[in-house]
Amino acid sequence: MEGAAVTALYPGTFDILTHGHLDIIRRAATLFDRLIVCVAQNEAKQPLFSPDERVQMLRDTVSELPNVEIMAFEGLTTAFAQSVGASVIVRGLRAVSDFEYELMMALMNRQLAPGIETVFLTASSDQIFLSSTLVREVGRLGGDIESFVPRPVAEVLRRKLAAQA
Repeated sequence: MEGAAVTALYPGTFDILTHGHLDIIRRAATLFDRLIVCVAQNEAKQPLFSPDERVQMLRDTVSELPNVEIMAFEGLTTAFAQSVGASVIVRGLRAVSDFEYELMMALMNRQLAPGIETVFLTASSDQIFLSSTLVREVGRLGGDIESFVPRPVAEVLRRKLAAQA
């Protein structure tokens, strides 16, 4: 099916959305006809924000990208990918430690859904150290997070942390 539109999925918890995530989203949006950023409901990670809050932050932040859609999902990423017609799963890599985990996930996903390929995009050098966990911790301890997350996300995070104090 040469020339067929390619739908890619970029799954993650996105708790919270960082400039590193946005870098991957923007770059993936140029590579694929349709990019679905999907917010995973992974309670094991003890998210600070609800799936609906995370979906809204993403929508508010990437609204200028016409081929990007935001959705929430539960369950297997491959099952969700198949349900929306995605043939590619996009994953971001920051460090060697990410690679080992992501490689295992990609190989498992290939076993579960052989028709879905995983594509790795490396983080930009100025974003390589960013993680949602670190940014949440800096925010929780009163540090300035404006350089790590979009301004609207920083404001939402500050309000959430203040409400918990």
